[in-house]
Amino acid sequence: MPKRSSGDGNPHSGSARMRDVAVRAGVSTMTVSRALNEPGKVSEEMRERVLRAVREIGYLPNHLAGSLSSNRSTTIGLIVPSIDNSIYTQTVKGLSEVLKSSGFQLMIAESGYDPNEEEELITVFLSHRVSGLVLHSTEHTPQATEKIRKSGIPVVENGNIPREPLDMVVSFSNYDASYAMTMHLGRLGYRKIAFASLYSVHNDRSQDRLQGYHAALNQLGLDPDPRIVLETERGLAAGAEVMARVVQSVPEVDALFCAGDVLAVGALFECQKRGWTVPGRIALASFDDVDLLRHVSPSVTTLRLPRYDIGERTARILLSRIMDGAEHLRGSVVDLKFELIQREST
Repeated sequence: MPKRSSGDGNPHSGSARMRDVAVRAGVSTMTVSRALNEPGKVSEEMRERVLRAVREIGYLPNHLAGSLSSNRSTTIGLIVPSIDNSIYTQTVKGLSEVLKSSGFQLMIAESGYDPNEEEELITVFLSHRVSGLVLHSTEHTPQATEKIRKSGIPVVENGNIPREPLDMVVSFSNYDASYAMTMHLGRLGYRKIAFASLYSVHNDRSQDRLQGYHAALNQLGLDPDPRIVLETERGLAAGAEVMARVVQSVPEVDALFCAGDVLAVGALFECQKRGWTVPGRIALASFDDVDLLRHVSPSVTTLRLPRYDIGERTARILLSRIMDGAEHLRGSVVDLKFELIQREST
């Protein structure tokens, strides 16, 4: 049944658009967008003025799609390799909080580190007419890339800084981070530095971390030793196994860089179990500053990564493209860097 006109000349929630809010508030649509999406950029008085107009005309978040040029949904799709990995929680939180305040919802799916599965999920999201996509992986099948480009929707890759971005990027460089930590260990005087990461097949983050490690060894004048470069699955047990293997197979190893937070915790527990002092017998460094790493004894040297900021900036850059038509952002790469945290384990 068609909707009947309200007859009072005011837009109702079924037809209200951002420009209606702007007219009611006596401001530009850009100001309305900022008041809803980036409240820190407008005065409190202006934000309240816009929100009052929103309430008066019944402009509801779930009708923001009416203001989108392609009449897409108010859903943003996020595809991560694994929902078991806690490192994604802060990024999801940053994404969700910004999107929710602007009337958009986040839909999350898991690819299992499989590019073909990611392609299928992209197809599903596009069929639901999502307004944007966030992809943690930066390696995609040619078919997935073609589908995204044909759809015309904005996309942000945020697991790494790829050599050939699909569209926009908000992340940090895994290569640079791994290089920095390996150089740090070398400058501290460690000469036989082992390296452990998750499997690198279909995982460009692990691939770049390994390349950064090797580049640093070369810069330090240290010879690579394939016996102490290990790929493994995620988990405490995997970290414990890595530590035991490198120490027993190459006793002269004096440091282990775990390019994964859970691996580092497992490695530390194995040292404590076997009575190996850290850093006396072997130094230990990690890749992500999870809370546990600062509270264990010894506290673990690590790389602090801007997980929440990545999510927040990703949401804002997507909304700028979707709601404001900010085409100048197409192809932009935002490198949020990282921080090296020196602690007791090295």
